[in-house]
Amino acid sequence: MSEILYMPATAMAAAMAAGELSSREVVAALLERAGGTQSALNGWLQRTPERALKEAHAADERRAAGKSRSAFDGVPVAYKDIFVTKDVVTTCASKILEGWVPPYDATVVERCDAAGLPMLGKANLDEFAMGSSTENSAFGPVRNPWNTTMVPGGSSGGSAALVAAGAAPWAWGTDTGGSIRQPAALSGVVGVKPTYGLVSRYGLVAFASSLDQAGPLARTVKDCAALLGLAAGHDPRDSTSIPAPGATDYLAGIEDGVEGLRIGVVKEFRAPEAGVQARIDEAYGRLEKLGAKLQELSLPSFEFGLPAYYLINPAEASSNLARYDGVRYGPRRRGEDVAQMMSRTRGEGFGAEVKRRIMLGSYALSAGYYDAYYGKAQRVRTLIIEELDRAYSSVDLIVSPTSPTTAFRIGERAADPLAMYLSDVYTAPVNLAGNAAISVPCGTSEDNGLPVGLQIIAGALDEHTMFRAAYAFEQDLGWILSPEGNPGNDLTAARKGGSS
Repeated sequence: MSEILYMPATAMAAAMAAGELSSREVVAALLERAGGTQSALNGWLQRTPERALKEAHAADERRAAGKSRSAFDGVPVAYKDIFVTKDVVTTCASKILEGWVPPYDATVVERCDAAGLPMLGKANLDEFAMGSSTENSAFGPVRNPWNTTMVPGGSSGGSAALVAAGAAPWAWGTDTGGSIRQPAALSGVVGVKPTYGLVSRYGLVAFASSLDQAGPLARTVKDCAALLGLAAGHDPRDSTSIPAPGATDYLAGIEDGVEGLRIGVVKEFRAPEAGVQARIDEAYGRLEKLGAKLQELSLPSFEFGLPAYYLINPAEASSNLARYDGVRYGPRRRGEDVAQMMSRTRGEGFGAEVKRRIMLGSYALSAGYYDAYYGKAQRVRTLIIEELDRAYSSVDLIVSPTSPTTAFRIGERAADPLAMYLSDVYTAPVNLAGNAAISVPCGTSEDNGLPVGLQIIAGALDEHTMFRAAYAFEQDLGWILSPEGNPGNDLTAARKGGSS
């Protein structure tokens, strides 16, 4: 069973194609793992065991008949509970959507279903994807498989924790300012934020529309490349979808290595934790040993990326969340008039962090403050885009730490929102620019034994080069991080090591 739990998704697909493994065996093992780890991690909000087994059986029958829908037919997947799923409750981890059953599937879900991926269930998250720790869920925090007193990162912490714990081979998350890459780093898995517009946002419940992007989390770089390829591409139902994104087979050329690639090291990005920076410096040396040409790169506008992000992000959130008013969405609360009804509905339905961002965003957009705050933030965004464009005239990729720290204790930053927001300091500028980026594990901190992530940032629509570098690095490192046996971990039956 442990071999199945920690088998990369691409290896699962190969074993199924060879007749060595069935989708039903995989799903049964993962369902057992999900039940055994849920109390420790709280990674699931909805589990769909009957549906998963039924879809696995259908996948096995298709494969036996030579009619598989894709190379990955039968490999199960989990979705962050911000993707709408037909006939399956979608809550966005908020009381205001508790019990809501959508009448349609998100495009990402449709495309994965068309490829034959059975749905294991919906993963926990920060409410409406607002957070960096997955402590803001209305249904309780998610815990890190490496140490269950620690956060897994956020907002896609449920997806990251499930993959890290061997409860799902791969999962979908969303990244607004680092919400895939940061939990990937803190949980010791691989996470990808694709180019904005590469993956359809249709059916992805909106948080900040100009920043949100769906992306995969998995145990290996190849797994992320494969899952992204299943869902990437134009969608006419999404007005921000890129009409002609180019080739979306991201496994093609992934083994070409980094020989001769020019990689910029961001001078302004040095992690405050010595244990994190030590692993990052080693990662830079490893890339150089593999043949990449590293050069220091200054991106001074990135200093203003985080404050700009935390003006644009709440402003868009305040607009998108206006629909949850007890009339269109949300359980209606009684009031003496419409205003009181809406106030009570929103007051009882939203959590503290969501309310905080709605207030910040409403203030930034209000008369007399729009130009001083939101307008200036958008000008900073333009500077970041222009600065990155100039940088890619001299380098092919940019590298930095993913997170300034390793995982922190649950509750440690709850009373200090600004400290929590600093978790996104290295990731948020990428969302402002719309570029692609990946976080790949680069070891564990000597300070506490917790995972550290290396961020590789590519130009827009240059995911192929990004995956090449990440795969070469992962293969040279030679091992996949596993939380089993780490102090504070109470999970069992896992395999350590291996590569895709």
